[in-house]
Amino acid sequence: MYYRIIRNDISKSKLITLTTTIFVAAAAMLVSLSAILVVNLSGSIDTLMKQAKTPHFMQMHSGDIDTVRLADFAEQNSNVDEYQVLEFLNVDGAQIVIDGNSLADSVQDNGFSTQSEKFDYLLDLDGNVINVSDGEIYVPVGYMKDGTAKVGDKVVIDGKKFTVAGFLRDSQMNSLLASSKRFLVSENDYAVIKNFGSTEYLIEFRLKDLSEISAFETAYTSAGLEANGPTITYPLFKMLNAISDGLMIAVILLVSALVVAIAFMCIRFTLLAKIENDYREIGVMKAIGLRISDIKKIYLAKYAATAAAGCILGFALSFVFKGMLLENIRLYMGESENSSFALLFGIIGILLVFLAIIAYVSGVLRRFRKISAAEAIRFGTSHEKNTGAERFNLSGNRLFNTNIFLGVKDVLARKKLYATMLAVLMISAFIIIVPQNLHNTISSKSFIKYMGIGNSDIRIDIQQSDNISEKAAEIIKTMSSDSAISKYGMLTTKTFKAKTEDGSEERLKIELGDHSIFPVEYSEGRAPAAEDEIALSAMNADELSKKVGEIITLVIEGKEKNLTVSGIYSDITNGGKTAKAVFTNNSADIMWYVICAELSDQSLIDSKVSEYADRFDYAKVSDIDEYIAQTYGSTISSVGKASNSAIAVALIITVLVTLLFMKMLIAKDRYSIAVMKAFGFTHSDIKAQYVSRSVFVLIVGIVLGTLLANTLGEMLAGAVISSFGASTFQFAVNPLSAYLFSPLMMICSVLIATMIGTSGAGQIKISENIKE
Repeated sequence: MYYRIIRNDISKSKLITLTTTIFVAAAAMLVSLSAILVVNLSGSIDTLMKQAKTPHFMQMHSGDIDTVRLADFAEQNSNVDEYQVLEFLNVDGAQIVIDGNSLADSVQDNGFSTQSEKFDYLLDLDGNVINVSDGEIYVPVGYMKDGTAKVGDKVVIDGKKFTVAGFLRDSQMNSLLASSKRFLVSENDYAVIKNFGSTEYLIEFRLKDLSEISAFETAYTSAGLEANGPTITYPLFKMLNAISDGLMIAVILLVSALVVAIAFMCIRFTLLAKIENDYREIGVMKAIGLRISDIKKIYLAKYAATAAAGCILGFALSFVFKGMLLENIRLYMGESENSSFALLFGIIGILLVFLAIIAYVSGVLRRFRKISAAEAIRFGTSHEKNTGAERFNLSGNRLFNTNIFLGVKDVLARKKLYATMLAVLMISAFIIIVPQNLHNTISSKSFIKYMGIGNSDIRIDIQQSDNISEKAAEIIKTMSSDSAISKYGMLTTKTFKAKTEDGSEERLKIELGDHSIFPVEYSEGRAPAAEDEIALSAMNADELSKKVGEIITLVIEGKEKNLTVSGIYSDITNGGKTAKAVFTNNSADIMWYVICAELSDQSLIDSKVSEYADRFDYAKVSDIDEYIAQTYGSTISSVGKASNSAIAVALIITVLVTLLFMKMLIAKDRYSIAVMKAFGFTHSDIKAQYVSRSVFVLIVGIVLGTLLANTLGEMLAGAVISSFGASTFQFAVNPLSAYLFSPLMMICSVLIATMIGTSGAGQIKISENIKE
C-alpha cells in the first residue's frame, strides 16, 4: 500500500520531490565528505609521521657544536629513546639551478641532506625510505606541485650536476609554512658540495613518553646545550602538516552544518506545501475515523523514501568529489591507513542525517492534531491569524506602488510563515560571505601581521653568516641613503634564559629592536616601548602562564632582570615561541637579523629586491607579496576552492528554496488570489506582489546574514585560525565582492526563482477557489 501511495504522490509532485531529494543529497554529501576528509587527513598525517619516524623534539642549530656533550645528555636523560644529529647544508637559492632556472626567488631556506640512519627518514611518493645513488637528487614534493621540477631534470649546484630521480615527502618540512626545504643527495655527493654552503645542524630526539615533551624541553634548556635556531616539537610538526587542508575542511564542515539546517527547513517547506494541498483530504480522513498515527505514516513513508534516496545519492556523490579534495593530502602525506574507517564514518554521517530527517518530519506532522475536520472539508485550506501589520494600511500608503505595498504588508502580517524563508536566505548569505571573507583575509597583505611578521614591502634575512653584525650594518647604511625607501627597521634575534614558575629555566628567543615601525597584531596589550617591557607570542604566554601586566624574569650574564609583559601577539614563525623587547644587550650571540623596508613607490619593489639581492648575496631578500604567496599559497588556494564551492552551493540553495516557498505560498493563498482576481487584479499584479515579498525578505536576510557573518562568522574563523597559532583575528573584507556582487547574485537568483514559482498563480480559477 505504502509503495503505491509513494509512487502516486511522487508522480503528482515530481519537482518538489526532486528538489527535496537534491537538498537531502547535498546535506548528506557534505556530511559524508567532512567525515571522510577529517579521518583521511588525520590518518595520512599519522601514517606519514609513523613511516618517517618524525622526531619528537628537534633543535636547529647553526655554529659550533659539541656532539660529545649532546650524546652524554641523551644517554643520561631517561626519557630519550633515540638521538641523532643531522647536517643540513644551507645553499643560497640563486646557486641552485633546476632545468636552467634558479631558486633565487624562493623564500624557503633550501638545503641538502643525506638519508638518516635512525629516524627522520625522507620518503618517496610510495611512502618508502629513499635509497639515493650518486649523481641522483630527490626534490621536495612542493617543487613538483608548482612545476619547478620534474623527473629527469638536471640540477646544478656549484658546477656539480645531478639528475632528478624523484620527489620526497618530508614529515618535518613538507608544509610551505616550514621555512626550510631539504633536497636529498648521496653521502659521496654531499661531501663534494659540503663546502659550497653553510652547515646547519638538526639535533633530534625521539622520546619514550611523548607527553613529557615540555619537561624534556626544559631539561634541554637547563643543560645549556646548543640552541642557535628554532626549536620545534612533534605537535607543531603535525599542525604544520595539517594547516592547509585543515582550513579547507573547516570551511566544508561549516558549510555542511549550515546546509543540513537548510535541508531541514526545506523539508518543512515541502511538507507544509503538501499538507496545504491535501488539506481537504486530511479533513476527510479524520472525519471517517482514521487515526492521526495512520495519517502520519502515509506522509512519513514518502519522506523516508525521499530521505533514503537523497542519502544514498549524497554518499555516492561524496565519492565523486573526495578524490579531488584528497588529492593534495595524498600528494604531500600519502594514503591514510584509516581509509576504511573514513568510509565507516561517512556511512555513520549519512545514517545520522537520515534519522534526523525522519525525526524532524515526525515532529512537523504533529500539526495534524490541530486540523479541524469540519474546517478542512469546508474551506480546503488552513486559516491563520494575520497580526503585526494593523497600522500598515493601503489608504495611508504614499511611498510604494500598490502591489509592492500589499506584498510587504503580507510579509509583516504573516511573519511566522516567512520566518523560515528569512532564516534560509540569512544562512545562504552567511555561507557566501564567511568563506569569501576568510579567503580575502588570508590572501591579503595585512594577514602576515597575524603570523608574527610586520607588514612591509621588502624583507631581508641574514643568518648563519660570519661577521653578521657588520653585514647587517652595511645593509642599514645602504638603506639610510636610499631615497626610494621611506622607512626601514632592523630586528635582532638573540636567546636568553627565562625563569619559570617552578624555578626552572626556559630558553626564550627575543627579537630586539623598534617594534613600532612594522608592528604585528596584538591580541592583548601593545608592543614593548620601554627597556623593562617585553611582549610574548601567544604560545609562549600560555607555556609561561603569563598575562599582560605580569612580570617575567630573564637571566642575563648571570643577573636577573625583571620585565613587564606589555602585550601578547600571534606568531607561527620559529615554532610559535618568540618574544619582542627593546632593551640593548651585547653579551648574547646573535641568531639572525631581519631587516624590513617600505618603499615610497610600490612599482619599484621588484627592481629593489633584485638590486639588494645582487648587492648583498649573503642575505635572503624577499618581496613580501612573494613571501606570502610562497608561504601561504597552498592554504590560500585550498580556502579559495572551498569559498567558490560555498558560493555555488548557497546560490543553488537560494534558487531552490525560493522556488519551493513560492509554490507553497501559491498553494496556501489560492483563496486570496481568487479574491484578488475577482476584484480585478491581473496576473502581472499578483506576480509583482509575490516578487516584492521575496525581495523584501531577501533584503532583510542579506542584511542579517552579513551582520552575522561579520560577528559570529569572524568568531568561528578566528577559532579555527587560532588553533594554528594566530591568537587574534579580524576579517579583511572586500566591500565590492561582499556587499555588491554577492547580494546581486542572490537577488538575481531569488527573482528568477520567484518568477518561475509564481507562474502557477495565473491558472487559479475564481469559481473553484472562492467558497461560501
